[in-house]
Order: sequence, then structure tokens, then C-alpha cells
Amino acid sequence: MEIKEKLGAVEAILFASGEPVELYRLSQASGIDVGALPQLIRLLNERYDDCGSGICIKKLDSSYQMCTREKYAPQIRAVLETKKNTPLSNAAMEALTIIAYNQPVSKSFVENVRGVDSSSVVNNLVEKGLVEEAGRLDVPGKPIVYRTTPIFLRTFGLSSIDELPPIGGRTGDPLEDDQLPLDFSGKEDEKAAADEVPAESAEAEAPAEAHDEEDENVGLTD
Repeated sequence: MEIKEKLGAVEAILFASGEPVELYRLSQASGIDVGALPQLIRLLNERYDDCGSGICIKKLDSSYQMCTREKYAPQIRAVLETKKNTPLSNAAMEALTIIAYNQPVSKSFVENVRGVDSSSVVNNLVEKGLVEEAGRLDVPGKPIVYRTTPIFLRTFGLSSIDELPPIGGRTGDPLEDDQLPLDFSGKEDEKAAADEVPAESAEAEAPAEAHDEEDENVGLTD
């Protein structure tokens, strides 16, 4: 397979998917060796940059997704008639921060750190696609544990969880670290990344968050 054909195959798969595609799945579908794919994707992104394309390919942990560029988000939203999104509530951001920095964790862990019932907040984060179920703990009751998703990475402009900004005050002691200053320091990156949408179709506004003691009129920044 010539390089032009390989580039075309990778591009077609990512465009048609519209969702993050795991590297191994991309390799299986295209018939291209896993080790060669990162270089091919870099070549595609260089081609897009050179011609001023409105799309790019983003790395999301071990997956890749084709996205539209941030600068064209207003035009995309206009044609899709989507509403202006509002930031996550403080309650939702607290729960999301706890999950992101300690994943996988159960709802009870989130509630213990926040000091308030967080079941509805976690459920709505799942509905928005920011977190997902990641199995069950091997303890009585076998509670479900949660982790962040590729949508979380894309929304906050991250390639992997390792890129999360450090939180001051962490001691390495889990008992002491339960009382973390719950805040993302990369707010500007969050704002910029929130405008990105998948190439094939922009994501519509997320549903308003269900009842929570701290805030209930919120939507997801995408």
C-alpha cells in the first residue's frame, strides 16, 4: 500500500467514525502497522495545516479523533442552530475533579470528599459523556466505579490524564488528600478546547443538569 493510499485510508476511517478510534482498531481497519500510524497522522495534520483546512486530528489518550478547528466553532453552531453553552456548575466541577484525579472511584468516594449527596451529579456527568462506568469494586455491595472519557479529554484540551494540571496541597496521604482544593488551574485551556466539535457533526448542547443542592441550571461546555 502506497503512502497516499495509507493516508487516505486513515483519513476516511476517522472521518466516517466521528468518534475516537482506538489505535489498535485503526490498525485493524486500515491494515497498517500500529507503529506507523502516529507518523501518518502527523503527516495528515501537516497537510491540513498547510492548506488551511478546517479540520484536524486530535490524540485522545490511546485514541484519535477527527475534529473541526476551534476558530470555526461559531459558524458550525450557527448552521446547526445550537444554543450558547454555559459552564458546568460548581457542584458538577467538584465531582468531575474528584473523579479525574482519583479515578476510578465510586459515588460514595465522591460524596465523602464533597460532604454532600452526589448521586445526581455523577449521573448527569455520565449522561453528558464526561465520565463512564469502569467496573465494580470487589467489596460488599460491589459499587460501580467511574472514570473520565475521551470526551472529557477533548473538552479540557488534554491528550491524556497525565496532562491534568497539578493541584496544590497534595501530600501523598490519601486521608489528607481527601480535602483537595477542587479546581482546574487550566481554565483558559478549558475555554478554548470547549469550542471544538467533531468533524462530521458538532455536538449539540448537553441536557440541563438534574437537581443538586448547589446548582441545577447548567449545561456542558463542548
